[in-house]
Amino acid sequence: MHKGRVVVVEDEPAIRRGVSDALRLSGYDVSEAADGAAGSIAASQPHVDLVLLDVMLPRKDGLQVLADLRKAHPLRPVIMLTARGSEEDRVRGLQLGADDYVVKPFSARELIARVEAVLRRSGPLPVQITTIQFGLGTIDIPRREVRWGANHRAELSETETSLLHYLMSHRERAVTREELLERVWGITSEGLETRTVDMHVARLRAKLKDVAGSNEQEAILTVRARGYMAGPALLVLTQAG
Repeated sequence: MHKGRVVVVEDEPAIRRGVSDALRLSGYDVSEAADGAAGSIAASQPHVDLVLLDVMLPRKDGLQVLADLRKAHPLRPVIMLTARGSEEDRVRGLQLGADDYVVKPFSARELIARVEAVLRRSGPLPVQITTIQFGLGTIDIPRREVRWGANHRAELSETETSLLHYLMSHRERAVTREELLERVWGITSEGLETRTVDMHVARLRAKLKDVAGSNEQEAILTVRARGYMAGPALLVLTQAG
């Protein structure tokens, strides 16, 4: 069973091979990189579930790789691998956004347990929202459409549906444009205008405007200097988990 894709960034061939083999035997798809420069590229690719990152790397230090990765993919899980065992080094990695820290030497069993624990903490919510009420209408997520009145309906694109579902799944907080690009579009925000997100939000708002009802509440709220969040008028009717 495919458990997810893991990128292993480690310059020592024996350790890299051992870690990669253990992950593959445990059901993970693995990509490898032997230096920091190659690791930065591999770790920033779409659809990566977790990165195992050595600190001492040629061409680019592991902590710099982590810092760059956090700018492009703020939520991507990272476990640091290092021979350094001092508290100062562990703190530096965690302050830069590492999710866990494993000191060499470590056993394959310990590493797999750490990987599974981090993925459990950072994985997507198990509940899938299927139907949402908004004003006078109903939003059908699987069918990607909005229905209101007797004969009115509007189709939603796949991206618009995914955008709305993600905001509803994280409605307790504002979601940044960078996070939406990574989680909905599956791409890094580096070198890409986040105007892409704004345009899709505007289209989605326009499609939902006719069903808002007399109070004309916004389906998606803009949070200044943060991003977007689902409005309180959006109500979950049914969900599956």
